[in-house]
Amino acid sequence: MEQKMSFSELINGETPVLVDFMATWCGPCIAMAPILEEVAGKFGERVRIVKVDVDQNRALAAHFNIYGVPTFILFKRGEAIWRQSGMVSASFLEELLEEHAAPVTSE
Repeated sequence: MEQKMSFSELINGETPVLVDFMATWCGPCIAMAPILEEVAGKFGERVRIVKVDVDQNRALAAHFNIYGVPTFILFKRGEAIWRQSGMVSASFLEELLEEHAAPVTSE
């Protein structure tokens, strides 16, 4: 069973975290969903992709100055290392995440 983690614990971990600040009523956010799923599938445990609904998490959205959705922020060890609002292509996200993802481990 997976343990619930606070947002702070999540972004401060060793695994890079791409946060998708989104809203259920946002057309571009809905269009990004399959792109994010595809990218997440390619990276597995090397990167976490997390959706944050700005309507349900207003304080968190305000803390990170989210004024438009979708807004993406990539965190690594608690530091925001990349941020962009609007749609992003799968190929761009893959290049960005490959640069910061945990190395592939062979078991």
